[in-house]
Amino acid sequence: MGRLEGKVAFLTGAGAGIAKATALAYVREGAKVAIIELNKEAGAAAEKDVRAAGGDAIFIETDVTDFDSVKRAVDATVAKFGMLNVLLNCAGGSLQEDVPVHEMDLDVWHRTVALNMLHPFLTCRHALPHMMKAGGGSIINMTSHLGLMGSIKPAYAATKGGIISFTKTLAAQYADYGIRANGIAPGSVRTERQIKRYENKEWMLAEKLTPAARARQIAKKLYPFASGDPGDIAAIAVFLASDESRMLTGTTIAADGGRSSYLKMYAGDE
Repeated sequence: MGRLEGKVAFLTGAGAGIAKATALAYVREGAKVAIIELNKEAGAAAEKDVRAAGGDAIFIETDVTDFDSVKRAVDATVAKFGMLNVLLNCAGGSLQEDVPVHEMDLDVWHRTVALNMLHPFLTCRHALPHMMKAGGGSIINMTSHLGLMGSIKPAYAATKGGIISFTKTLAAQYADYGIRANGIAPGSVRTERQIKRYENKEWMLAEKLTPAARARQIAKKLYPFASGDPGDIAAIAVFLASDESRMLTGTTIAADGGRSSYLKMYAGDE
C-alpha cells in the first residue's frame, strides 16, 4: 500500500508548479486528488496528466478568494470521493507592484492579502467540517522563506508571515479532532513561473545586475542548495500528509537551502 492509500487531497493552485508536482506525488502514494485551479486550461491539463499517471483526479475551476466558489469546490470534492483528509493550500504569489509601503497602491495590498491569506482561511473554513467528520487529517499551508525573514515586498512578506501564525492557530484549535496543521516555507523553486520571470532575462546579465539579480547569483554560486525543484517540495508535502509525520503539528519546515537560517538577507532578494 502507498503512504497515502485511502486519502483524499484537495490542492489549490494545482494546475502548475509545486501543487501540480504534489498532486502527482500524492497519487503515486495512493491518494485521490482534487485539482483546484482558476485557469481552465492548466487545470484540465493537470487532471489529464494525473490520470495518465494512473491516479484518480477531478479538476474543479475555482476562485480561491471567493467564499461561494471555494465552498462549491469542497462540496464537489466530497461528492466525488466521499471524504476529505488532506488540504494543501498552495495558490498564491506576489505582485510586481508590491513596492515600499509609502508608495503602495491600496489595491495591491488587498489583492495580495486576498490571494495569500483569505484563500487559506476560506479553504479551511469549508474543508475543516469534512475533515472533522473523517476523523482527522492534515492541513499543509505553503508559506515562504520570506515569511520567516522579511522582504522588500511588504505585502507578500506580511501575508506569508501571517500564514505561519495561522498554521499554529489551526494546530492548536483542531488537535482534539485529530487534525494536524503544518507549513512549508520554500526558498527559490524552479517552477514554470519562476523560470519565466527570472531565467535568461536581460536584467540578470552580469553587466546589468540589479540587487535582486546579484543576490540570486551570489546564492547560486556559494550555496548549492539555494534553488530547488517542485519535486523537492512535493516530497515534503507527501511526508506531512502521511501518518509518518504524526508527531508534527504547528510547525513550519524551511525548505530554502538554509537561506532563512544562515544566509544574509540581501536587500534585493525577492
